[in-house]
Amino acid sequence: MLPGAVLSPSQAQEVSGLSTPQLVQRLRPSVVHILTESASISVFGQPVPQQGVGTGIVISQDGYIVTNNHVVVRPNTCDTPAQSITVTLADGRRFPATIVGRDPLTDLAVLKIDASGLTPAPLGDSEAMQVGEEVVAMGNALNLPGGPTVTKGVVSAKDRTIQEDQCGVTIPGAIQTDAAINPGNSGGPLVNMRGEVVGITTAVIRGGQAEGVGFAISTATARPIIEALMREGRVERAFLGVALVDVTPQLARQFGLPVEQGVVVSQVVPGGPAARAGLRPNDVIVRLGGRDVRNSGELLQALAQFRAGQTVQVEFYRHGGRQAVPVTLGQRPP
Repeated sequence: MLPGAVLSPSQAQEVSGLSTPQLVQRLRPSVVHILTESASISVFGQPVPQQGVGTGIVISQDGYIVTNNHVVVRPNTCDTPAQSITVTLADGRRFPATIVGRDPLTDLAVLKIDASGLTPAPLGDSEAMQVGEEVVAMGNALNLPGGPTVTKGVVSAKDRTIQEDQCGVTIPGAIQTDAAINPGNSGGPLVNMRGEVVGITTAVIRGGQAEGVGFAISTATARPIIEALMREGRVERAFLGVALVDVTPQLARQFGLPVEQGVVVSQVVPGGPAARAGLRPNDVIVRLGGRDVRNSGELLQALAQFRAGQTVQVEFYRHGGRQAVPVTLGQRPP
């Protein structure tokens, strides 16, 4: 259980229907500035300083902070931690931070600073959010001085599967919002009007295809990852051992598939859990562990509920007929 992560019924009633200024005042102590510093070597052999800026959310009184993985690694990398990380609290105090754990696959990281008496942000239920519901984003947009930038919008869509720009990781179950999100916002909170964090901002789409389309990692996705990082410093994942392609109506028509949603097995890892259970290329998976699977993002979400060694029922179509097999999951390779 995350420290300070759940509101009691009395607290929930107290914060229902906050105005935007009230919400910002309540959350401001929980939003921190993150500065990373590293050095690379130029073609002339000289050190070149590199800095990165992001936002973090205090999640415990004793100094645990959640942010994005891409905030705490060196710029333009995915797996090399920054040489130094400095966290600045709302009251101006600065602390060196250490990385407790990182999970590049969900673009999440947990930091720790040597501080006490902090104000943790309450984590809300992102699954209860409705499309059209108002939300507020807070973060250090463009590293502008004077504290976090606050923007307001609505939940434009839920359960999006997105690809994070810097590291290209696919994140399922994301919240789409039209609240303005800019560089520096990464790792900051997306908050409902009760003052609960329902997402951790991670990406924004710009250019000719879209204007002001931002995304946040839902707390439904983030909560178990954060807890695992705080507990063990890493996330152990179950492994099915397949490569997948999402079924689309066009793909279903082209290949005569019996369903218009699901995932096609394009490859099976030899000797892996799926291979041992008898799954084959061109099988169309539609259900795993009692959860419907409409796309690869939903399969990842379903798989995340299980650990290596557990056996799950996988339902699929083969040659037009529906079948089911038990699969004993393996441990995802590093």
